[in-house]
Amino acid sequence: MTPDVVSGSHDHPEPTSGAPERGEVLVALVNNLRDWQVLNDELWYRIPIHTAPRRWPPQWMAFYQTKVFGEHAYAIHRFGRVAEIRTRTRAELFPGEPPSAKSHRTYHQIILESLETLPHPIVSRAWRRIVFVPTTLYKLEVAAEINDLFDDSPLEDALWQEMKRIRLPAERQFFVAHDDDLYALDFAVFCQKGRLAIEADGDSWHADPVRIPEDNRRNNALASLGWHVLRFNGMEVRERMASYCVPQIVETVNRLGGVLDDLLPDRSYSVAGGQVYEQLRLFEASPGYAASGEQ
Repeated sequence: MTPDVVSGSHDHPEPTSGAPERGEVLVALVNNLRDWQVLNDELWYRIPIHTAPRRWPPQWMAFYQTKVFGEHAYAIHRFGRVAEIRTRTRAELFPGEPPSAKSHRTYHQIILESLETLPHPIVSRAWRRIVFVPTTLYKLEVAAEINDLFDDSPLEDALWQEMKRIRLPAERQFFVAHDDDLYALDFAVFCQKGRLAIEADGDSWHADPVRIPEDNRRNNALASLGWHVLRFNGMEVRERMASYCVPQIVETVNRLGGVLDDLLPDRSYSVAGGQVYEQLRLFEASPGYAASGEQ
């Protein structure tokens, strides 16, 4: 399967917490109709052993459908409980294929008990690259969009909840390539006059002197590509969200001309009395008020 979707990030040493984990889920992509038919008819999916994610093995699988699925593309519609995981070569998985250099490649063959349909699809707000998204069954059940699924860090989750509260459109785990390096941004915000990367680093990340040159190299690479970078540590996210993190984000977004989003009108933000207010365009209805002609 050719990746069309990628996930990953620098390590976050913060412990996972929050919503109860009721089963580890792996979101994977399906990008061709033959694999979709195998999944539906034979109830199995394959992952090359050398590309398996670090959180392994999954108890559940969910499947992100790509552009070949037309109106059902860029969303998760189906999921299933894992019954068994076997190690198989490609020749064993596809005995009808002519022998080739790929025939001896080894895979995890993930066999499902059944394939079920989510009550509501989990959509991607924007085209993006993902391969695997390890998450929890709880998040799969409550997610409205792909960004709700990421489960790398409680610091990121806290920032994400705040961004949703102020309706600041962002993409989580957004990948940026620079020369031979691929950087996973915790959050990417696209603005009228530039792009903003927001990073939530665990406390031990900042305490490790070995990582300082890595951070500098990363920041320099992003700056050379036109990205503005904001970094917040654990204490700032936990204790100074309203007084420091949100105002810094809002100030930077406004300085970059307000957010640029295909799904929402262009907008800027203001902070007053600890609250964030959107600066709405003319004719846009404020939250809680119906637009003209609506009941």
